[in-house]
Amino acid sequence: MSTGQAAPAASAGPQRASAGRSKLGTRQKVLIGLAIWVGGTIALIAIAGFHGHRNTAFEPQNEFKLESWIPLGILSINKAVMYLVIAATLTSATMIYIARRMQQRPNRVQTAVEVVYRLMRENIAGGNMDEKMAAKWFPFIGALFLFILFSNLIGYIPLPTNTEHELTIGGLHIPSFSLYAATANLSVPLVLALVVFISYNVEGIRAKGLFGYLKGLVPAGVHGPMAGAIFVLELVSNFMRLLSLSIRLFANILAGHLLILFMAGALAVLLGAAWLGWVTLPLGIAMFTFEVGLVAALQAFIFATLTAIYLGGAVADHH
Repeated sequence: MSTGQAAPAASAGPQRASAGRSKLGTRQKVLIGLAIWVGGTIALIAIAGFHGHRNTAFEPQNEFKLESWIPLGILSINKAVMYLVIAATLTSATMIYIARRMQQRPNRVQTAVEVVYRLMRENIAGGNMDEKMAAKWFPFIGALFLFILFSNLIGYIPLPTNTEHELTIGGLHIPSFSLYAATANLSVPLVLALVVFISYNVEGIRAKGLFGYLKGLVPAGVHGPMAGAIFVLELVSNFMRLLSLSIRLFANILAGHLLILFMAGALAVLLGAAWLGWVTLPLGIAMFTFEVGLVAALQAFIFATLTAIYLGGAVADHH
């Protein structure tokens, strides 16, 4: 009996040893991936050649061109409007869904939402305004943060929005899949910046009165001609906030999408070099991961934080 049990135990030893040898370490996996990457590049160069024919018909910038799907003049429906509707719907539906299902013992989703809530309530709003004002403006700042976050994140999900290059399936013309973000269109961040600009100026005038608010633009203790010069500079800087808010968000999202587009194959199509697409693909994947994991949330955080700073500064006693 003991001999019969010893035999399986003895055979299990070599099996465990072979299983241990079959597991590849991180270094080995990286080396194998690098070998596949280099080998694929060499194979593509051997098959298609190193030099290709430049593609003058392909225009990557058309990915961000807005074509009217339903022409209604200034209220025309295009893909930017569609992305805005999706972002607004997801923002509202997600928060309502979670709010109605709050539990005494939170699950993982509720825990993540509470972390985001504390970030918005304590760090963004509470960190830049007094308690009373933070409670008053938190819904606006929170909604702004979540709306921009959803708008940015949706922009990294391929959707059938490219009407320039359509797919014909069963006689139906279907738009091809592409990446687009409403915040990559300057008009959307500019409108959000205008809302913020009007909000903090109205709040400042309401708290101090028109002349008191304008007087507060000049630092205490400055008098004479210097006060007039500083007043003009501060007035101009207030209007420049429109550009700083809108262009920062617009430029970061647009640049990120263009880099992903070029690294994922657009550069290879433009130059007509198939091997180049294989070389830049890992960079495109890395850029995509970086944009989704950091830039989308970071730009929403910066926009909301600056909004809180401007609101808090508008009612502050001293400049």
